[in-house]
Amino acid sequence: MKILIKGANVLQPDYSTGVADIAITDDVIAAVGEVPGDFAADYIIEGKDHFAVPGLVNAHTHASMTLLRSYADDMELMDWLNNKIWPIEGKMVEKDIRVGAKLALVEMVKGGTTAYADMYGPCMESVAEETIKAGVRGILSRGLIGFAPTAMKSLAENVDLYKNYHGAGDGLISILLGVHAPYTCPPDFCKAAAKVSAEHGINVHIHMSETQDEIRQMQEKYGKRPFQYIAETGLFDRPSIAAHCVWLDDADIAMMKEKAITPVHNPGSNMKLASGVAPVPKLLAEGVHVALGTDGASSNNNLDMLEEIRLTAMLHKVHELNPLAVPAAEALRMGTEYGAEALWLEKTGRLQAGWKADIVLYDMNRPEWCPRHDLVSLLVYSANSGSADTVLCNGKVLMEKGELKTLDEEKILREANACAMDLVNRG
Repeated sequence: MKILIKGANVLQPDYSTGVADIAITDDVIAAVGEVPGDFAADYIIEGKDHFAVPGLVNAHTHASMTLLRSYADDMELMDWLNNKIWPIEGKMVEKDIRVGAKLALVEMVKGGTTAYADMYGPCMESVAEETIKAGVRGILSRGLIGFAPTAMKSLAENVDLYKNYHGAGDGLISILLGVHAPYTCPPDFCKAAAKVSAEHGINVHIHMSETQDEIRQMQEKYGKRPFQYIAETGLFDRPSIAAHCVWLDDADIAMMKEKAITPVHNPGSNMKLASGVAPVPKLLAEGVHVALGTDGASSNNNLDMLEEIRLTAMLHKVHELNPLAVPAAEALRMGTEYGAEALWLEKTGRLQAGWKADIVLYDMNRPEWCPRHDLVSLLVYSANSGSADTVLCNGKVLMEKGELKTLDEEKILREANACAMDLVNRG
């Protein structure tokens, strides 16, 4: 399949912009700019008055938690988890996981997200199947609570998920090991997970240093900060993504650089739960590439990656009292190229020949896009995800002119609302 996007304003790898054509052959960008004369397009997308950028990458979320959006708000993290979220998650069955994921996929595609890292479960096989149907890249893991009675069974399920789905959907699906967090996983379990990770070559997805209480708890119980604790179990011997990373010291940052650990910043969730502000400017200055995520839709409460990009650019300016702290272009790169890099997605996150055709076209025929002095600034500071007009992932059109092509939005919304109401009323 050959697709031609004609005359779009294109975000170049150096973050300059200009009108250009984008030629796509199967899942790869064949050319940006001057298209070869012998390129015979099977399908043409009109790009005039549209801004083409790489697909957004949500590097940390819990997709099926869409069913719990607005269920429990304005609470402290551990109170929220212990008394509201974990009890109701214990009632979830396969249908809940599947339907919640479908709702998340609708929201993500409509907002321009083409890849996401999801830690949840059980029944992550269902999430994988729905992700393949939607045509989105899913980097999935079975969430592992180490002190649960079924911890070793869950670990085995994560390995089975890897064996059965890693590389599935023509490469759309990747599988990670979803060790939940230091405070939910005792040393013996972390060591068992590290052994499994090493034996099978499975990379790691984990929550790290989210709150001050977590730091205190780990120091009181083990005499170590979270990063030191996990590193000593061997779990960080595999490349890892670490969600949150709010409360870091210099030793933590040094370990990230040494051990190939990529932090995933979740500004919306961290603000809502009052967890704190991650030291993103310092990490970037140290040469650490920071990815972005929404966290779950019950702690954000949406999956809008463009909003996370904007929050990243804004939050650190006021926190550092420095308007240069995280420029718009750097925030956008964190939500695209750095996110793809964090999730080990090769040649993804740039609009460049030879790279994957994951592309979002934003409609600029809207008041928030006028006047057009600086398109990157407009996207980050002015626009909202409602201007996402056309979305391609892996060379396949998932949405065009606002119409979803792989997901039945009306049916999914109806199904998800009924499923969520049933869940909260379930005995």
